[in-house]
Amino acid sequence: MDYKYIEQLLERYWQCQTSVEEERILRDFFSQKEVPAHLQRYCALFAFEKNEEELHLGADFDRKILNRIEEPVVKARRNTIRFRLTPFYRAAAIVAVVLCLGLAAQHSFQNDTKQPGVSYNYAGYQDTYSDPQVALDQVSSALKTVSHGLRESGLHNVDSALVDGGNDDKM
Repeated sequence: MDYKYIEQLLERYWQCQTSVEEERILRDFFSQKEVPAHLQRYCALFAFEKNEEELHLGADFDRKILNRIEEPVVKARRNTIRFRLTPFYRAAAIVAVVLCLGLAAQHSFQNDTKQPGVSYNYAGYQDTYSDPQVALDQVSSALKTVSHGLRESGLHNVDSALVDGGNDDKM
């Protein structure tokens, strides 16, 4: 038997030039039990196409797909004037904070003599000790208490390292 027509149809099939009727002829040919050996390798392809042709989508397929791809309704947000001016409010707050900090810094750095109405009465201050030796003993006692507290807390090592330049030479 001459299979030239089938081979020509196969060539046209691979070039996507066959009609639906010619593809049906190919499927019918390859669904036969006796197919030549050199064309046997195409049987599985056309059998697959025939089996797939029989499969159909279910009745609820469209509903399932639409449920998956349906986008939720997004409500438009109303832009109020307050919402539109929020960046300007923030900028005004930043400017106010910077100005307040600048004024506070300027006030603290100004010389006290430039401010009218501010005067200190240095003559009104009095010493609490009449004897300088008693004052020296009180200060020495306070410094010893602080030194003792630092030694107990462990900060002495840090302070001595800073004072000695990092040398921990014990005597």
